[in-house]
Amino acid sequence: MTLYLILSGCTGAKKMNWSVRNQKEGSVYYQEASTYNWRQRDSLTRELVLQGSMPRFLRRFVAIKSTWKDSVSGSVYRLTYYVAPDYLSVGNDEDWARVHITPFLAQELADSLHCFLPTRKMVDQIYQQAKIKLSPVPLYAFRDSTPTFYHHHLIVEGQRKGKKGLIAGIQKDIVTSGKLFTYPKMDRVAIYGWHQLNGKPIQPLYTGHVYWYVDYSQGVRLIYENVRVNGKWLHYSELFSNEKLKNLLCDEPTCGTGRYPVKSF
Repeated sequence: MTLYLILSGCTGAKKMNWSVRNQKEGSVYYQEASTYNWRQRDSLTRELVLQGSMPRFLRRFVAIKSTWKDSVSGSVYRLTYYVAPDYLSVGNDEDWARVHITPFLAQELADSLHCFLPTRKMVDQIYQQAKIKLSPVPLYAFRDSTPTFYHHHLIVEGQRKGKKGLIAGIQKDIVTSGKLFTYPKMDRVAIYGWHQLNGKPIQPLYTGHVYWYVDYSQGVRLIYENVRVNGKWLHYSELFSNEKLKNLLCDEPTCGTGRYPVKSF
C-alpha cells in the first residue's frame, strides 16, 4: 500500500495518505460477513483495508504527548506520537463501521500501514488526552458473533451523536506486551482498557484468550510508526530495543518488542 505523510505542525495532527480504492460501505461489509467465522472475517477485512476501504477521517492522526524522567540520570524525555482518532474501521465517511480482528491480522495491517499497536501505558495516555470520552456499554449475549459487532458499533454511534475528535472509552485495545512471549506457543492476544468515565479501565492487562478469540469489545488503534523523542524522529522499534527509551512507551517489567511475536497462523 502506498503511503506518504502530510505534517500539520500547528494542529498537532498528521494525515496518513493511504491509497483509496473500492470503498465498500460499512453496512455492506457487515451484511456480507454476517455468517462468517473469525478466519473468513479476517480475510475480508484484510482485503478491504489493504485496498484502502477506510473512512477518510481515520487518516488524520492526533498527537499524544508525554514526558518521562530517568530516575538515575535525572534526564527528562519528551515524547510525541500520533494515533488514529478512532478504532480500525471499513467503509467511507458516510457509511463506515468499526471492525474486530485477530491480533496477528492487526499486526499485519499495522505493518502495511506504517503503524504499530499500543501498549497498556499508551492506551492510558490516549484516554487521558481524548476529546470524546464515552461511557462503556457492555453486551453479554453472542459476544463473538459478527452481528453483535455491528450492533455495538451502532450503539456507540448513538452515544457519539456526531461529535468529532479523538475518541476513547468505547473498546478494549489489542495491545502488545512482554507477557505474550511467556507462552510456549506464543498464540495469545493481549487486551487492555475500556476506561470508565472515572478513568479506571474495566479490563486489566489480560492474555488469557487464545489469538483467534475475537469479540465485539476488542478494537485496533493504529499508531504511526515514527515517534518524536526530544524533537528527534525515531522508529518505534528503536525505543523498544533501548533499555532506557522503552520506558517512554511501556510500563511493564518486560516490554517485549512492541509487536506480536508472529505475524500469522
